[in-house]
Amino acid sequence: MAELIALIGGTGLNKLSGLGDGEDREIVLPEETPYGAPSQHLELGRIAGRSVVFLARHGNSHQLPPHKVNYRANIWSLQQLQVTKIIAVNAVGSIAAHLELADLVIPDQIIDYSYGREHTFFDADVEHIDFSYPYDEQLRQSLIDSATELKQQNEAFGFAASGVYGCTQGPRLETAAEIRRMAKDGCDVVGMTAMPEAALARELDIPYAGISMVVNKAAGIDGDTISMEEIRAVVEVSVERVGLLLKHFLQGG
Repeated sequence: MAELIALIGGTGLNKLSGLGDGEDREIVLPEETPYGAPSQHLELGRIAGRSVVFLARHGNSHQLPPHKVNYRANIWSLQQLQVTKIIAVNAVGSIAAHLELADLVIPDQIIDYSYGREHTFFDADVEHIDFSYPYDEQLRQSLIDSATELKQQNEAFGFAASGVYGCTQGPRLETAAEIRRMAKDGCDVVGMTAMPEAALARELDIPYAGISMVVNKAAGIDGDTISMEEIRAVVEVSVERVGLLLKHFLQGG
């Protein structure tokens, strides 16, 4: 089976669907999966000569908050297209002191603080998946290799080769006390969309890795309140870096 990589984009990543070598074309999917409708139609395009499928996690108009995303329908739809790998891009706040704004993190672990989300395909069976290491290590290492080469070419390309992603419920941002707790738990970044997405991909045995874009300092880290306007400015830089990383990965991966 030919390799087909899926990119799941969140905040600011709608633009990635336009990084093709030619015109993107929409994939016509059934309106409903067994779990309802996915966030939007899927787009098939090309990046660095490779076929990719793009899915806007929050919908075309960024209308779906993190707790309302139909993660099951999204991952099921990708499986129906016979996607062989998933790379998920998430906007996050940094908790760890070494992470700077616009850095990219390729996380290796997750702590799930979300609740009430439809989080499994195994509602009717007793099935237990091994989730000790939630991200596919081979795919993760390929992204790290590409990021390392980009760093060698440009010292300003900031990235971290590991990190613990703390997934909160949203849509509100966290309190400073919650961030202090997460820091004690060992979280390096905080976001709202890695779960149950990563676990659902594992249930369907699709290799899954993430790229986290640091778009703000988490609540209380620097003593300031969080400005949405400042986040939007950082997102632009982060999206450009993600585009560079994905192109490099797809050229060599």
